[in-house]
Amino acid sequence: MIRSELLQSLAKESPDMRGEEIERVVEVFFDEIGKRLAEGGRVELRGFGAFSTREREPRKGRNPRTGETVDVPGKRVPYFKPGKEMRLRLNADGE
Repeated sequence: MIRSELLQSLAKESPDMRGEEIERVVEVFFDEIGKRLAEGGRVELRGFGAFSTREREPRKGRNPRTGETVDVPGKRVPYFKPGKEMRLRLNADGE
């Protein structure tokens, strides 16, 4: 699903809201998740999952074009852990 499909789905579920209002709600939702992660925090959505960050250590990489060894600095990367309900929903067919 892409953002525009999400907005269309929300518009169908909430016919009393204007499109601009729905778009603003989605924008604030994602902005708040991004802000919390940038601060090093964690965002938990019960029944869905949790967003957090993980540290990547600095490492030696290789330039694929030249084969030269390059230093890749350490960084934080986003991480998502699905909640129990989400895992059950994803694996419902296999049971």
